[in-house]
Amino acid sequence: MNQALNPQYVPGHGLLAGKRVVVTASAGAGIGSAAAIKCLEEGAASVMISDTHQGRLDTSLAELRERFGDDRVFAKACDVTNEEQVQALLDAAEAVGPIDVMINNAGLGGTASILEMTDDQWNLVLNVTLTGTFRCIRAVGQRMKAAGNGGVIVNNASVIGWRAQEGQAHYAAAKAGVMALTRSAAKDLATEGIRVNAVSPSLAMHPFLEKVTSAELLTELKSKEVFNRAAEPWEIANVMVFLASDYSSYMTGEVISVSSQHA
Repeated sequence: MNQALNPQYVPGHGLLAGKRVVVTASAGAGIGSAAAIKCLEEGAASVMISDTHQGRLDTSLAELRERFGDDRVFAKACDVTNEEQVQALLDAAEAVGPIDVMINNAGLGGTASILEMTDDQWNLVLNVTLTGTFRCIRAVGQRMKAAGNGGVIVNNASVIGWRAQEGQAHYAAAKAGVMALTRSAAKDLATEGIRVNAVSPSLAMHPFLEKVTSAELLTELKSKEVFNRAAEPWEIANVMVFLASDYSSYMTGEVISVSSQHA
C-alpha cells in the first residue's frame, strides 16, 4: 500500500506516558478531537477536553470514557474568548494534577471579501483564533511557571498564515498572528522550561468542513495537494503529539507545516 496516498493509522507508542493534557475545541470529529484521542493512545495520564457546545462535549466525553476509562478523560465547557472560562477550564484540569501539555486548537474561520467584511466578522475571527490562543498561552504559562515543572504548549496555525486565499483575510491574519505569537511566547517562556510550538495544516478533512464547504471548493483545494487528497485529522494530531513529546525537546518557537500543498 502506498503510505502517502493511502495512509494507515499509526498506533500509540507511549510518547506522552504519564502526561496531563488539555485540548481546546476538542469535541466532535476534527483536529482537536483527533489530538485528544492520540494523546490518550500515547499514554497520557489524563486528557481534559473542552468545547463551547455542551451537548457535543458530553457526547465526546462519554465516547472517550467508554474507550479509555473514566479516570483518564475529563471535560469542561470553555469559550476561549472569555477569560473566566479559560481560567475555569485550567482549574478543572489542575484538579487532576499539574498541566504538562496544552494544545490550543480553538479557531474560527469564515468567508468574506475584504470589501464586504464587517468589523464584527473581523473581530470575531481574531478574538477566537488569535486572542483566544493568547489567553490560553498566558493562563497556562502562568500555571506551568508556578508549578516549576516546565511544560509544552502546542498551537494550531494554518498554511493560510503563509499563503493567500480569497475571502480569508481575517482568518489568514489570525493564523499568521498565531505563528508570530508562538515564536514570541517561546522566547518569553524558555527560561521557565516551557516549550511553545505550532502546527500549520493545509487541508484536513472532517464532517464539519464538509458541511460548511462546497464540494467544488473541496475538490479544488484537494487538487492543490501533491497527494491529491486532504489530510486525515489524525495525521495532524500525530505531529501535535510529536511536538508535545520529549522527542522534540530541543524545539521551541517553531511552526511545522503539515501539508503537501504545492500551489
